[in-house]
Amino acid sequence: MAHEQHKQAAAQIKARCAVVTLSDSRTEATDRSGARIRELLVAAGHSVAVYGLIPDDPGALDALLNDLEGDTAVDAILTNGGTGISKRDQTMSVVMRHIQTHLSGFGELFRMLSFAQIGPGAMMSRAEAGIAGGKPLFAMPGSTAAVELAMTRLILPELGHLLYELRK
Repeated sequence: MAHEQHKQAAAQIKARCAVVTLSDSRTEATDRSGARIRELLVAAGHSVAVYGLIPDDPGALDALLNDLEGDTAVDAILTNGGTGISKRDQTMSVVMRHIQTHLSGFGELFRMLSFAQIGPGAMMSRAEAGIAGGKPLFAMPGSTAAVELAMTRLILPELGHLLYELRK
């Protein structure tokens, strides 16, 4: 199948997504990044099957990811927050344990695009993606600008294609 035919077939796939915000300071009312991810998913024709806001706690994230990977009502998992380098940023150690197939290009491209916006501070982002439990798992920074960048430039243009390939 040619690349364009792949893209056309993939465009028909609408994902049921889990959106997880990791933060010790946000509430559902102040979670602008989680809200923006949900808005962008719905605007692109996808749905939000699960939304959760949990503290920056490795145990809580590990348990939630285990549940989401086994949830047949969830096709993709999108997290935001905890990808920096502070002592509290523990998201990546947990996410990396769950990923069986690493999508190196996501983190590389995200940092490249982020560098164009914010400069060398982009190197402190540990944004990553991969396949966990047969599902795409994206770990994005917690800033609203960062999630908008990741969603609009990387995730939404390829989410259907990722699911198409995983379902073959």
